[in-house]
Amino acid sequence: MIRPILALTLITALVGCGGGKPSSNLQSMSRGAAAMAVPVSGVVSSKSAKQLFGNEHSASAQRAEPFGSYAKGCAAGNVQLPETGATWQAMRLSRNRNWGQPTTIDFIQDLSRKAAQHPGWAGLYVGDISQPKGGPMLTGHASHQIGLDADIWMLPPTTLSRSRAEREDISSISMQRAKGAYVNSDWTRAHHEIIKAAASDPRVARIFIFPGAKVQMCNDEKGERSWLGKVRPWYGHHFHFHVRLACPPGASGCVNQTPPPAGDGCADAQSWVNNILNPPPAKPRDPDAPKPKPKRELTLNDLPGQCSGVLASR
Repeated sequence: MIRPILALTLITALVGCGGGKPSSNLQSMSRGAAAMAVPVSGVVSSKSAKQLFGNEHSASAQRAEPFGSYAKGCAAGNVQLPETGATWQAMRLSRNRNWGQPTTIDFIQDLSRKAAQHPGWAGLYVGDISQPKGGPMLTGHASHQIGLDADIWMLPPTTLSRSRAEREDISSISMQRAKGAYVNSDWTRAHHEIIKAAASDPRVARIFIFPGAKVQMCNDEKGERSWLGKVRPWYGHHFHFHVRLACPPGASGCVNQTPPPAGDGCADAQSWVNNILNPPPAKPRDPDAPKPKPKRELTLNDLPGQCSGVLASR
């Protein structure tokens, strides 16, 4: 009885973010069986988790719930973002990574409607979210494992009628200049406002973007600034910005990341830029120090116990 009560609590809490009646995504959270650990052989438990989860093609038939942390977990009851909607298109469909927790899919659809209000933006192009059952991926991300991360392309969509083939071939565009110290001429006020809308959403825990963009937003924002604290500088995020949602209320198996420090984070972002422009000297390396061991791949045994049940669910 506890799980249905938690699901109803979550639905009630999240309806306030979008207003009005719960979406079909959120209503799905209270349906299905709860994910539980199932016995697996020692061979399976020690098998590469990315091989196990990377070869799953559909979500588990369970109530929606994330388990573990963003870089070590799985997701029960993921929902698939439709390939095309009124204000979005999912990209790189061959990867089958347009799956997420119901709250994530709702958030993406809400943000896409806000993006479509800006001139030159028909909505959003959505990159990787998660695999059908979450978990480690065969290629790419270390995170995106519990259905609460989403990559949003920087390329403003001028059309939402791209074919599957076009969505494999087209690329987003980079916003950075000088190795990420500054934005380039493709950066617009619309990028600022869309990221602001995402960061202002109470479902969002943080957003990752290259340092120069964070500093630019700090310099340009003349109004309320608390949302800037959620926007965190990070390497490589110049073709897309990465949105990370907080664990939904009642998801006791989900582990939140430590919240960002208090304040707008602008001084910290400026220090990242300073280090790009004037890199600190490299630390001397001890020639006798042993070579670092390669990072071990995660196995099913490394993930929360419920992930064996998620994997087994059909």
